[in-house]
Amino acid sequence: MDELTIALTKGRLADQTMELLEKAGYPCEELKEENRKLIFHNRDLKLNFFLSKGPDVPTYVEYGAADIGIVGSDIIMEENRRAYEVLDLGFGKCRMCVAGPESARDLLQHHEMIRVASKYPGIAREYFYNRKHQTVDIIKLNGSVELGPIVGLSDVIVDIVETGSTLKANGLTVLETICDLSARMIVNQVSMQMKTQRIQEMITNVRRALEDR
Repeated sequence: MDELTIALTKGRLADQTMELLEKAGYPCEELKEENRKLIFHNRDLKLNFFLSKGPDVPTYVEYGAADIGIVGSDIIMEENRRAYEVLDLGFGKCRMCVAGPESARDLLQHHEMIRVASKYPGIAREYFYNRKHQTVDIIKLNGSVELGPIVGLSDVIVDIVETGSTLKANGLTVLETICDLSARMIVNQVSMQMKTQRIQEMITNVRRALEDR
């Protein structure tokens, strides 16, 4: 039986992923223990798990440090790494949106030259340049992007929206929806060729667990 290494996105996504994997027949008791380990094992099933920050998961998968990764589709789009996207896991649902004050709606509709603040400059660039054919100045931020329009740094933002409550509390609104987002399973391209049977079996079992929810 081929050994598989799985990279999990830290936080709530990891908890939801392990709940699903356990239901699919791939538990890891070590992950439930309080310890300082970086890699966790299910030796009976020849599985290794490790936790990573979301943006690093596609990198681990592309370079073969992980055979499989579980990560949000926003990160897959932004990082644009070489990997097969094989399953939509259906949780971690939200939207990638253009948001800002209501007054910015006309700027978007008339394709004005505007400034866009975002943690996702790649997604923002793809959306404005290739889909809207609108020239914009994209400013990369790492913190609370909602501050951009409030302090005059940008006209709008591109960011993830779940409930919209943070936007509303700061006088902002969703102006355009770029795409829907959710957690996805990705697979290293070489692993898919070398460990085909094991990986396909896991995909089938996880898909079945999703259908039974």
